[in-house]
Amino acid sequence: MGRFQYWMNVSLDLRIEQVPGDNGGGEWLRIDEELHREFNARARKLAGLIHGRVIYETMEEFWPKARDDASLPDFLREYGEIWSSAPKVLVSRTRREADHGTLIIGGDDAIEQLATLRAETSGTLGVGGATLATQLLRAGLLDELLLFTHPTILGSGRPLFDDWDRPVELDLIEQRSFTQGVTMHHYAIREGASG
Repeated sequence: MGRFQYWMNVSLDLRIEQVPGDNGGGEWLRIDEELHREFNARARKLAGLIHGRVIYETMEEFWPKARDDASLPDFLREYGEIWSSAPKVLVSRTRREADHGTLIIGGDDAIEQLATLRAETSGTLGVGGATLATQLLRAGLLDELLLFTHPTILGSGRPLFDDWDRPVELDLIEQRSFTQGVTMHHYAIREGASG
């Protein structure tokens, strides 16, 4: 059985964007070459990527072009190749088509379809998007959090999970620090601690 891992850049106060439309970006992020090479190494090991529509559209806008853009550093071109080539699932009620080897899952039974995909997959599936991650957490299907915490307190903005007000018990799997002050914390969600 596969595992769903919610992977996100966060502020110290667990915000994922400062203002609507940041879409995982913003001047508060400290993503340098060292950190991006870590992203690349981890993304390369994933069995696939599961994205909500907003994060998918942000990624598809940049990364397929980046892999062939000679003006970009090699580590960005590398991630462009990793993202474009990886098996992907887009969870969307509105999109009907997507390129780059993307399967679209939508409708009222999307979470059930994802549960089936998880059961039929060997390896870790990276999850992108707060709405999707919150739905998986509610359904008891989210297995891990991989958080890259940037040394900034935003004070407001979108939280790591949408509309979540219950404790979630975690076990630390690994942690690491990077030269720009970013820390990585990889957690397992304790069984029965959500849903």
